[in-house]
Amino acid sequence: MPTSRPVPALDRSRLHGLPQLGASAPLDPARAGIIHLGLGAFHRAHAAVHTARALAAEDGDWGIIGFAHRSHSVVDPMRRQNGLYSVLELSDAGTRADVVDVHRGFGVMAEDPEAVVREIADAHRRILTLTVSEGGYYVSPRTGHLDTEAPLLRADLETPSAPRTVIGLLARGLTVRARSGEPFTVLPCDNVAAAGQTTRRMVTEFLERSGAEDDVLSYVRDHVSFPDAMVDRIVPATTPGTGDQAAEQLGVRDGAPVRAERFSMWVIEDDFPAGRPAWEQGGAIMSPEVEKYEQVKLRILNGPHSLIAYLGALDGQPTIPASFEQDWIASATLALIHDENLPTIDLPTGFDTGEYIDELTHRWHNHDLGHHTRQVGSDGSIRLPQRVPAPARFHLEAGRMPALLALTVAAWFACAVPPRGFDPGEQARAMTDPTQARLQEIASRATTPAEHARVLLESGCLSEELAEHDDFVDLVGALLTTIVTSGPRAAATEAQAASMKENH
Repeated sequence: MPTSRPVPALDRSRLHGLPQLGASAPLDPARAGIIHLGLGAFHRAHAAVHTARALAAEDGDWGIIGFAHRSHSVVDPMRRQNGLYSVLELSDAGTRADVVDVHRGFGVMAEDPEAVVREIADAHRRILTLTVSEGGYYVSPRTGHLDTEAPLLRADLETPSAPRTVIGLLARGLTVRARSGEPFTVLPCDNVAAAGQTTRRMVTEFLERSGAEDDVLSYVRDHVSFPDAMVDRIVPATTPGTGDQAAEQLGVRDGAPVRAERFSMWVIEDDFPAGRPAWEQGGAIMSPEVEKYEQVKLRILNGPHSLIAYLGALDGQPTIPASFEQDWIASATLALIHDENLPTIDLPTGFDTGEYIDELTHRWHNHDLGHHTRQVGSDGSIRLPQRVPAPARFHLEAGRMPALLALTVAAWFACAVPPRGFDPGEQARAMTDPTQARLQEIASRATTPAEHARVLLESGCLSEELAEHDDFVDLVGALLTTIVTSGPRAAATEAQAASMKENH
């Protein structure tokens, strides 16, 4: 019986002849102009790909020094593979695998935070990009300022010379870099509203609270830019089968492959005092209207994506495509987009809304991505404050009730902080949230779903301003009651009927 030949490992000796996404960065790590914090799948499938494509159009010293948070699961194989890895793009036309070659150094932040500080201080590094999730910015959902109640951040404020949080590391690195005065750019690539402005504010507040010298504050104010950016690409979790797919496509074994949809969008404010790659030639959009693109993503993609995840999980659906194929979930989601969220957006110049929504529905139907409801629905206490309060207040202040936004909140509560005696099901139970224990404690004395919703909203978990609208709070409670007593489909029908009555 014939034996299958072993598949060789991906390394630089085999790079020639393999398909590449873009071009290689210069091999010398000293010529790597970019630092990246958060070496996960999203960065490697998004910003790194756009950078490789930019290098194919215009040479430059734009290799990447990448730091993972705590895990070696990506760092170790990428070191063995000399920075190489593959991206599998999944579409209706099939799966395509290509190699990316832009990373030139690696580290783990939690193990060697001083290495991050040294890299920021190095004059060869000119840009730092971030994919650290919304929680990594330590913005208090209650105040909008630095979350000084977070234990890790509080510890960094007490000993700013030995930071552990990303904000603390940025503050320390910029403090050291200020000695040379070399200009620098911090470019966030997370789903954070006004991400650049927010990061500047958090870093500045940290420096002020930790007693930074005036010359450091002046350096950050005058020589460090924090451009806003909007990122958009679905990057589902890597599975054991991803490596097999890459091996089948490429003929080599990749220890750090990533999967992604074909669609990819990156909108960046063009503010880089120390230079940048030719990202506009690598598929990015350089625009002064980042805030408008952010609104599009938060309210047409992100908010409705959350609703799909919560309703789908409550219905027992494991993935976004399986959820969106339920007619009642698709109907409620599209009504949320068209009737409640779209009217609140100041659209970017020349933006084709119909084309974007058509593309979006196609993406939500893509079973090859296998995006899990538990993944999309996690961290609601961080994500929903950016997705619900602003459009909800827009309607409430105009005398309209945004019933589908209320449904989003009720479904989140049902999944992440279920009322006493209610079992939301396996998919919802698998969702995680950093404030889950605190929210459960807040709601522990509630005796009805309506009371449960009220005490949670009055805690300011979404926004203090939204909690002041008693009619909205009452509707969330009523919809949560319907979920508990009659199921998510009945609640979606009820909310859609109420929204239609308000908007037609």
